[in-house]
Amino acid sequence: MNHYDFYLTTLEKLLAQGILNKSMKILVVCGGSADKEMLLKAGFEKVTISNVDSRQVAKDYEPYDWSFQDCENLSYLDETFDFGIVHSGLHHCASPHKGLLELFRVCKKGILVFEPKDNLLVRLGVKLGFGQEYEVVAVADSDCLYGGVRNTAIPNYVYRWTERDVIQTINCYAPQGNHKFIFINALRLPWWRLKKLARRDLELWIRLLEPFLQVLSKVFPWFNNNFAFVVLKASIPEDIHPWLKQTGDKIETNREWFKANYTSVK
Repeated sequence: MNHYDFYLTTLEKLLAQGILNKSMKILVVCGGSADKEMLLKAGFEKVTISNVDSRQVAKDYEPYDWSFQDCENLSYLDETFDFGIVHSGLHHCASPHKGLLELFRVCKKGILVFEPKDNLLVRLGVKLGFGQEYEVVAVADSDCLYGGVRNTAIPNYVYRWTERDVIQTINCYAPQGNHKFIFINALRLPWWRLKKLARRDLELWIRLLEPFLQVLSKVFPWFNNNFAFVVLKASIPEDIHPWLKQTGDKIETNREWFKANYTSVK
């Protein structure tokens, strides 16, 4: 499955499940023309696409809005948008975790993220040269002008996530309630990168191994090299932890719960 087929099918799946709807106010960070194309195909109406790329022109994103935004330091207030999307962009951040949490902060209902996945098979692929530790191909493709960390010409380290990494990052930032996490695994072979390498044997090896990798990805989905993850924000007070309570607009400790569970609280 290529990058954009997975993007579109994931959007369609989430629409069918009622997690997304086409009238939601959507923010895309680290965005570009591919985001516009996929979101238009899926039928979304109210979309703002953003990036730190000063070469972008707003009219190229019509009928959607364009905004120059650093996803690690978004200018928007908390919960300005309904849902946030980032497609293969967080690993271009100086701090992917900060980019994730900023997107989470400015969205009311949740976020959808597509990123490389970390596992033993992926690490082996990187060591053998099939994958990248630093994303040099994007910089090479721009004639060494941009495409690296924070869209500079310095190749970014490719941060790869795990499910546990996502859960811990969100729960540390927003410990008030039970957030919901959905993970969708995918095998995304790096044909675009391999075709640009001077070494032609790597593409040949992947073509030979592709049937085996496809079977492996279906039998053991945790071995896939990419995934999408959805984080649905806890609804307060319904999803609040029992050791907390909501009083007006304020969340505070539930002293009665602590008294019932710990002798140190009187």
